[in-house]
Amino acid sequence: MELYQLRYFLAVAETGNFTRAAEKYSISQPSLSQQIKNLERELGHKLFHRLGRRSVPTEAGQVFLDRVRRILLAVEDASKELKDSPTLERRIKVGAVPTLAPYLLPVLLERCRDQHPTLLIHTHEDFRPDLMRGVIDGDLDLAIIPQPVKDPRVFVEPLYTEPLLLVVGHRHPLATKASITARDLADEEFILLGHSSTLSLEIERFCGDHDFVPKLGHRCSQVSTVKALVALGSGISILPRIADRPDDRKSLVYRELSGRAPTREVVVVRHLLRYQSKGAELFLKVLREATSAFATANAATGIPSPPTGASPQPEEPRRTESGG
Repeated sequence: MELYQLRYFLAVAETGNFTRAAEKYSISQPSLSQQIKNLERELGHKLFHRLGRRSVPTEAGQVFLDRVRRILLAVEDASKELKDSPTLERRIKVGAVPTLAPYLLPVLLERCRDQHPTLLIHTHEDFRPDLMRGVIDGDLDLAIIPQPVKDPRVFVEPLYTEPLLLVVGHRHPLATKASITARDLADEEFILLGHSSTLSLEIERFCGDHDFVPKLGHRCSQVSTVKALVALGSGISILPRIADRPDDRKSLVYRELSGRAPTREVVVVRHLLRYQSKGAELFLKVLREATSAFATANAATGIPSPPTGASPQPEEPRRTESGG
């Protein structure tokens, strides 16, 4: 049973004539008659008495007519609700890793609030493996994470690349050293995030590339804890440029490393096969606008600046292989 058959049935019942009903839907009268016969065959009841040129619903047809009116009215109401709803398909869930969430998400939420006030955004801060799982399982629409991403079930869109900077306390000897290399860090105690942190893995990989294993002093779950312990002189750390906040200057010093300095590429991932809602498209546009400033500043200075309230022109999305 199809909706168009119900509409044909209602037209015949209301006009009392097969020809006028066919004219209403711009089809031939034989075609409409055939659809009514198909409907009668499926229902197992005759729906109309043919009284010359006039057609009148049978008893079964009258019962069916009441139901059809309600069905078509409900379909029409649902269609109007979908078209009129200001929030439909504008409710999204976005995830970000702890080294991005506190710095990037507030900027994005503020811009979305100004540009798209009907866009409802729920955020989730977690480490990359759990965010990837959320995207794959459909619990998250988007996740902002660092590379590498090697799952063929997701689409990976690069956003920007930023340097990873050495962070030390004001009184630490490295704070004023003219040039700092990776070997200068070999005897220092490191303050790192948890084992699931991609940043910690990147730091360990970087140290390994320079033939030493970082001496672990503390493991933390929040970037703010890492900063607090570094400020106390309990060790050193390496953090992304976006984590450098104006308030940090009172107690922390961020330094670039000489030689092969570490970097990370930040990407946004979404499920390769799932439907992308209007809300997700709006959020992605704002995200591209905000992070395009990173790429521009990085090309000009080598160190991108954190996003500000300015809204540069959006860049076209660029597709890469999921493996990064």
